[in-house]
Amino acid sequence: MKIKLISSVIIYFIVAHNGFAQEYKPAAIVDSVQIKKEVIQNAAYAEQARLEKELKLQEKSLKAQEKIEDKINDDKRKLQKEQDRAENKQRKIEKEQRAAEREQNKLDSAKKLVKKRTEKLADANTDLVRMQEKFAKQKEKGKLSPVEIGEFEVKITKQQLRIKEIELDIFDSQEKLNKLQQ
Repeated sequence: MKIKLISSVIIYFIVAHNGFAQEYKPAAIVDSVQIKKEVIQNAAYAEQARLEKELKLQEKSLKAQEKIEDKINDDKRKLQKEQDRAENKQRKIEKEQRAAEREQNKLDSAKKLVKKRTEKLADANTDLVRMQEKFAKQKEKGKLSPVEIGEFEVKITKQQLRIKEIELDIFDSQEKLNKLQQ
């Protein structure tokens, strides 16, 4: 009976102990779960920090690229302005050259006109001298009637008037030439 009593007390303690006992969780399991949770959180924070850094780098890169594009656009605008200025200068130079050519053509034309009229004057003077010589020879020979003498004198006078007109034309042409040369 003693054994029975001892065994029943032992069983009672075991049953009582198991009935009142709290559930046992090993510390290692709790710690590993918490460690895994912390590792996951740390990894998430690290990933977030890495993504933020990448985002900042992308933003910096984008800003740098925009600055480069702005500089390129500014350089293009400056280059375009310089090209426009150069084209305008070229047009102005070409316009001035055309004007100079026109002036030179006017000057050449005026010189030719003076030369032509001078030659015409020389021819008219030569014709006048020939008429006067012919008139003098025929008058010496006595072959001319008073009517023919009058006709010769009219021809000589007309030639002299023609010479005076040519001289006036030469004078006008020479004045125009002098104005163009100034």
